[in-house]
Amino acid sequence: MSTRIDLFRRLALTLPEAQESSHMGNPDFRLNDRIFATLSAQDRGLGTLKLTLEQQQSFITEMPDIFEPVHGGWGRMGMTFVDLRRVDEAILHGALTAAYNNVKAKQAKKKTTRSVKHPAK
Repeated sequence: MSTRIDLFRRLALTLPEAQESSHMGNPDFRLNDRIFATLSAQDRGLGTLKLTLEQQQSFITEMPDIFEPVHGGWGRMGMTFVDLRRVDEAILHGALTAAYNNVKAKQAKKKTTRSVKHPAK
């Protein structure tokens, strides 16, 4: 299993400016200090992705044996488990990229909103 966890880590860190950090003692992966993926359930062979609800539903519908919502409220916000034992590298890379791009887009939107409110003089 450690090779699958290593794959998750390696793929997450290939994304531009992604960094590994830690949240509550578990490895996580961030863009500008915002989490897009974690290994909080690695002891169960699962990675966790921060997806939109639409993305979550799409992944689960297409690959229900690989993806499932995190239980409880986190899952209802898009947090999604990926089964590291079953997912292939291409699918995992695509899912990590989707999670990363969600954080990147949200940060770009905030930056644009701030610059509109406080334009440079």
